Amino acid sequence: MAFKLPDLPYDYNALEPYIDAKTMEIHHSKHHAGYTEKLNNAIIGTDMENFPIEALLKDVSKYPVAVRNNGGGFYNHDLFWKFMSPDGGSQPSGELLEAINESFGSFDDFRKLFSTAAATRFGSGWAWLVKTNSGLVVTSTPNQDNTLMDVAEVKGTPILGLDVWEHAYYLKYQNRRPEYIEAFWNVINWDFVAERFSG
Repeated sequence: MAFKLPDLPYDYNALEPYIDAKTMEIHHSKHHAGYTEKLNNAIIGTDMENFPIEALLKDVSKYPVAVRNNGGGFYNHDLFWKFMSPDGGSQPSGELLEAINESFGSFDDFRKLFSTAAATRFGSGWAWLVKTNSGLVVTSTPNQDNTLMDVAEVKGTPILGLDVWEHAYYLKYQNRRPEYIEAFWNVINWDFVAERFSG
């Protein structure tokens, strides 16, 4: 198989009480595993087997829709687990905080904007903090799209993302997406976000 399901960098229960263990287990072992398997099935026997995932996403409009949906699902979740940490929360510092302040006015203003993007994404999708040529931007994408894709409205490097598909929160939060979004701020791995920002 070209792509493998990555191990979580922590135990399923490590993000409690904010993200419950059962949700993490199902999300990783069923949903992420499903995207991985379907992506491999979509590219088997083609040149796409030799492409890194970023290259597939960059030109995703050229490929079958199964590559867009499952390639996005594979990549987005691979990042999502790293965007969270049992030692997360608080807020960023250094160059990342300076860039956030420059782009959005303040960290609190950024937090409100990002939370609103997550809360108002209709149906399933993702909220993103994106590094672009003109600075940091908050956006959201439908389904398993992301900002690396050539079909995205806003293009750039996703440095923070929040999954707002119902499977990411429904066991604990039911239809209370805003509560789940609020909980996410307690587990954000700002060190990883800063790495992606400076990388």
